[in-house]
Amino acid sequence: MKKHKTLIVLILTFVLLAGLLDGVASAKTVRLTVFYPSIGTIKNLQALREKGFIKIPQLEVVGVYHTKELTDYEEAIKYARASNLNWFSFHPVSAELSEQDIFHQNACTPEFVEIIKNSDGLIFFGGPDIPPSIFKEKTNLLTVIEDPYRHYFELSAIFHFLGGYQDPGFKPLLDSKPELPILGICLGAQSLNVGTGGTLIQDIWSEVYGLNQLEDIVALDAECWHNNPYKKLRPDLNISSYYFHRLNLLPGAFFVKVLGFSEKDHPRILSSHHQAIDQLGQGFKVVALSSDGKIIEAIQHTRYVNVLGIQFHPESYRLWDENLKIGLRPDDKPDSYWNILKNNPPSLKFHQKIWQWFTRMMEKSNHPGTH
Repeated sequence: MKKHKTLIVLILTFVLLAGLLDGVASAKTVRLTVFYPSIGTIKNLQALREKGFIKIPQLEVVGVYHTKELTDYEEAIKYARASNLNWFSFHPVSAELSEQDIFHQNACTPEFVEIIKNSDGLIFFGGPDIPPSIFKEKTNLLTVIEDPYRHYFELSAIFHFLGGYQDPGFKPLLDSKPELPILGICLGAQSLNVGTGGTLIQDIWSEVYGLNQLEDIVALDAECWHNNPYKKLRPDLNISSYYFHRLNLLPGAFFVKVLGFSEKDHPRILSSHHQAIDQLGQGFKVVALSSDGKIIEAIQHTRYVNVLGIQFHPESYRLWDENLKIGLRPDDKPDSYWNILKNNPPSLKFHQKIWQWFTRMMEKSNHPGTH
């Protein structure tokens, strides 16, 4: 009888201990590393968490930047403190870096090694034009270079993570964590491409459509706009610099195969860019195009399949603010971005599924071997 009691106690102890250990495992901190931790980036992540699109209770976000970038990150640090965002921290990097050593081992290499080692996911956000000299082209008059060091830092990080045509013998850091999810948004998608040896179209309207006057661009099908020409024509009005257009999802590619959509689905997405991916970087394939098929809207890495670049903005806090009313054209009745997504299925579901996928991949990276 005593043996039975002892056995029962041991079993109960084991079950309790297993439950506690499982609880510890499930509560393990998931770390997301983001480049360009500006106030806008923080607001976007706040909204994604508040709306439950990034649903990870034990989430820790680390914002990485180079100290020679021109963004005032002190303002972002003050904002995070004032908002009591104890889940968000900053990591400045001051190692020397120049355009000449972006695509080689350099003084930032140890930082990049640590980022991969300590991250369960990475995001590269939107921003200004990449200096064309980096991808061996002359600079178009419509290209606007604002912050070279941001590009040096982010492009060097991408090259270290993924490798590229610039040095085919370079061993990518993602070889150690091949399932790590990396998301590039707008400029971030362009950076994924350039960082791996690809090139860019420097101005869509003039180079793809042969147009140089805003009035002629307005006369185009709005599906070809990619940013809103009315913002420049009527800056006095409450008009968005963003515009919505539809996607063509390629058959058998990421959005169909992984997220479960059909190539017959044409979700509307929020867009604001005048440049686009041209020649693909090493390891990338196209997974979505614009409605007319002329602009690459999304790319996926073929070796590291959780690396995705999207030329649109599913992260913008403006998408989830039902009270934010703004016009897209001068004669529009102002409406919310949220209503536009909701009234154009499967647009809302499409945005939600992108973040569900990214969250799931971060959790999987945090708990290797789980499904």
